Amino acid sequence: MRTDDDSWDIESSVGATALGVAAMRAAESRRPDALFDDPYAEVLVTAVGSPSWTQLVNGELPELEDAALASMGPIVPALVARTCYLDEVVRSATAAGIRQVVILAAGLDARAYRLEWPSGTTVFELDLPKVLEFKRRALAGHAPATQRREIAVDLRHDWPAALRDNGFDPTAPSVWLAEGLLRYLPADAQDTLLADVVAASAPGSYVGIYRSAGAAPDARARADARAAGVEVTVDVGQLWYSDEGRSDPIDWFTERGWTVSRAHPAEVLRSRGRAVTDMAADQLKTHYLFTARRPGGDSTP
Repeated sequence: MRTDDDSWDIESSVGATALGVAAMRAAESRRPDALFDDPYAEVLVTAVGSPSWTQLVNGELPELEDAALASMGPIVPALVARTCYLDEVVRSATAAGIRQVVILAAGLDARAYRLEWPSGTTVFELDLPKVLEFKRRALAGHAPATQRREIAVDLRHDWPAALRDNGFDPTAPSVWLAEGLLRYLPADAQDTLLADVVAASAPGSYVGIYRSAGAAPDARARADARAAGVEVTVDVGQLWYSDEGRSDPIDWFTERGWTVSRAHPAEVLRSRGRAVTDMAADQLKTHYLFTARRPGGDSTP
């Protein structure tokens, strides 16, 4: 169970969910109709050195992938949709002239490596020390496509000071990504985080967020993995905090004068040519993506 001061590395607790997400990105990248290409996902997962994770990420266990797709319901297409959507948020912000990108709880996010960046862009990646240390070792043979700065900090602590100390300019507009982060924070910590983001956002800044509501995915894929002798266990239900008493981030930004646009994951996928059944689209209603933009500045929506 979670505690207010818990910690983790890449193979435990919240860290292991980053491995699961990277494995899904690798699986999407292998598809002939892939909606994005993340060649670093497989590199990162393989670097763990676990035969089970390596088999999974290399596509050697298609039956387990099928079990995960069946048991986890909308989470897999939601992860694909959120990757596509937040990639576009970053592209729109940088096209508008923003050159500061902040990835909160960066985990195994490889955007600093796999996206094309305008000259002068800095990507700030915030996460726990052990997570960033693993990522640095795993990608030691690869150069990021733009300036990348690691900031080893717990987002439940004073991360804005650490961000400023590493060259972030709060007087210049920025784009922030919170990709699946919020449910891993208690309700009060979520509000504190969002308030800190607003305080550090100059006019014209963007925020891109994915979150899911309701219950966590069930455990059937983990049971199938154990039956196959695969030691891959990520119990999201034990890691998420309750939605009880939690602010709706869309309402939160709207009430503070930000312009908010929401996207349905099913429509994100369909707009890119990926078939989504009506039943799957209905399941995806508990997952939402949105962009908030602070008025002012020189950037355009």
